[in-house]
Amino acid sequence: AEQQVRICIADNGIGMSESVRSRLFNPFFTTKPIGKGTGLGLSISYQIITDGHKGTLSCQSTPGQGTEFAIDIPIRHCSKL
Repeated sequence: AEQQVRICIADNGIGMSESVRSRLFNPFFTTKPIGKGTGLGLSISYQIITDGHKGTLSCQSTPGQGTEFAIDIPIRHCSKL
């Protein structure tokens, strides 16, 4: 099995609904008012993690209990440091 590094970021906020959570990584999706956000931040982050580092970015959220993002990136051994 490939070794990985996992980074978790969690809060104890209001959480989010499944309909919001399922669209988080879509380009241009935002819950902010018009003109207050581009909706590109998580989409670009997802692309960098999955395409650039061959990892995964996931989100678990329960309304009223908070949200947790997890980043898993494979460990690659380099011959040069």
